[in-house]
Amino acid sequence: MKFLLIMHSNPQVWEALTEEERTEVMRGHGAFMDTVTKSGELISTAALADPSQSAVVRVRSGVPAVTDGPYLEAKEYLGGYYLVECENRKRALELAALIPDAAVDGLGIEVRPVVFAADH
Repeated sequence: MKFLLIMHSNPQVWEALTEEERTEVMRGHGAFMDTVTKSGELISTAALADPSQSAVVRVRSGVPAVTDGPYLEAKEYLGGYYLVECENRKRALELAALIPDAAVDGLGIEVRPVVFAADH
């Protein structure tokens, strides 16, 4: 089964961490990637830029309209993800608990089953 392990970012939470804590979180991602790569469970991963660098495209009456900035004004935003393939939901939850963000107060990892994925 495929699962998306979603990391939501909250700048206020991140800014409240010490430099040492931030470094530890980043190192933890390297260790997590090693673990899921060696187990063969990692399909892909991505870290996303800050929402201030995003744009939203809406097409109305056939005309695209582009606005700068995030889709929603929110204190949390999608920061990145790991797409994994593992035996079951229980294993996906175990993997999510290994992601260092899960241990940071105010953050967590959303685990969602993938119902469709197109291979390219």
